[in-house]
Amino acid sequence: MKEYLQLIFEEASEKLSYLKSINFTFDIPKIESHGDLSSNAAMLLVKQLKKKPRDIAAEIIAELNYDPKIILKIEIAGPGFINFFFSPDFVSVIIKNILYENESYGKSKKYSGRRANVEFVSANPTGPLTVGHGRNAVFGDTVANLLEWVGYSVDREYYFNNAGRQMRVLGDSVKLRYLELLGEKNNFPEDYYQGEYIKDIAKNIFDESGNKYLSEPPEGIFKEKAETQIFADIKKTLERLNIYHKIFFNENSLYEEGKIKDAIEAFKTRNLSYEKEGALWLKLTELGNEQDKVIVKSTGEPTYRLPDIAYHITKFQRGYDLMIDIFGSDHNATYPDVLAGLKALGYDDEKIRVLIHQFVTIMDNGEVVKMSTRKANYITIDQLIDEVGSDVVRYFFNMRNITTHMNFDLALAKKQSDENPVFYLQYAHARIASILKMIEKENLNYSLEDLNLLTSNEEQQLLKKLHQFKNEVLLSAEYYESHRVCTYLEELAAAFHKFYTFCRIIGTEKKLAEARIALSLATKIIIKNGLSILGVSAPERM
Repeated sequence: MKEYLQLIFEEASEKLSYLKSINFTFDIPKIESHGDLSSNAAMLLVKQLKKKPRDIAAEIIAELNYDPKIILKIEIAGPGFINFFFSPDFVSVIIKNILYENESYGKSKKYSGRRANVEFVSANPTGPLTVGHGRNAVFGDTVANLLEWVGYSVDREYYFNNAGRQMRVLGDSVKLRYLELLGEKNNFPEDYYQGEYIKDIAKNIFDESGNKYLSEPPEGIFKEKAETQIFADIKKTLERLNIYHKIFFNENSLYEEGKIKDAIEAFKTRNLSYEKEGALWLKLTELGNEQDKVIVKSTGEPTYRLPDIAYHITKFQRGYDLMIDIFGSDHNATYPDVLAGLKALGYDDEKIRVLIHQFVTIMDNGEVVKMSTRKANYITIDQLIDEVGSDVVRYFFNMRNITTHMNFDLALAKKQSDENPVFYLQYAHARIASILKMIEKENLNYSLEDLNLLTSNEEQQLLKKLHQFKNEVLLSAEYYESHRVCTYLEELAAAFHKFYTFCRIIGTEKKLAEARIALSLATKIIIKNGLSILGVSAPERM
């Protein structure tokens, strides 16, 4: 429906050029009697045209060349809204499109030919992935799915650092646990990694080599073994969520390949840096920021800003049209410096989108479970998957806007009832599959010949909800809002359940029954397509 309106408005804009100067919308009215779609175009033009909005609305309607078999009527409402009422026959035609395109329905070529890089998870190999990483991982992969659905070629990338103090502490943590297995008592520091996984890595080394590494420094075999094992476990965890990265980018390569030095030289050449008290500072105040920041400490060690800038330069060099970074809220105050530095070097920072997600709280029997990678009183993603399953984990992490703090309700996640939105959607899909099997026994099949019979309010409401899917996918991709897909699917499932309650299939006149079967099949396809974007399965039986 929205596509048709966009088409006739585009044609009208050839005569009414002022329509090209505004970003008007077509929205679903809150009150059903106000039509199927409504436009605010007239109100946006009042200041420009110096006319009453209702007069502008009338002028626009006069120039709309529409098919009366598609649009039954157009009304001006309130201060100047233009309300559109579509014919039931046109609304029902969407079933043909859905059944023809099937699993591809909802996909768009709007951004075909463009390349996107989605960097997410990016946890350093110091421990298992926690639920905080889980929200990042699931959201990042879903955003990548959405971008692919609107035409982008997407590379999923994981950025990590296997050097620095935290890795030295990791190696030392493993060695101390190894020495304990050899009977040596030690005072294990509180700020070292406390988890059982450290003991497991130490035991693996002990079982394989006994006391062979008694004199080995922590940064040797202990760090290497720990990094290898932890990264293998991280990848296995992500695989359980059906997440696979194409690129693993090691921060250390920026030093080895001279990218850090190149960035420093670029700032110096452009007179964007200066030395003070033995440190190298970036002139961020000249770039519009509140204060200058250190990019190389007096010790010669870069701050986070410099490698992050150098890293993003490699993304520009790799030719991406869109670069998405997904961070936790602890990065909120830091990424603007990186963007400012890139812009100062002549890179188009508009190609970068930084998406910040808020923290996750796991509620267990009404108690908040605190998380700390080192103290080991955290919940891992693996534990969460074991508790509720990967489908529930993916859906729950997607169903809330990432800008809001999330309480992950374990009790709700475990429920096998309509209260659990995952069960609700999967049950709707399985219910339709069951209906389709049942009608085979009645020698019925779907038909596209008599879709004009689908005129009841419940049928029309379900059909109109199907019309929204393409637009929801596009908007979800353009605004990086995976929760919109969840909201849409829940509304679609509710519309289907209402339809099936009031509109019988078996026992109804054959032509009407076969039209309703076609509507049910179209709904099943859309539910499955939506769930696939979210990375959630659509079972045929439950």
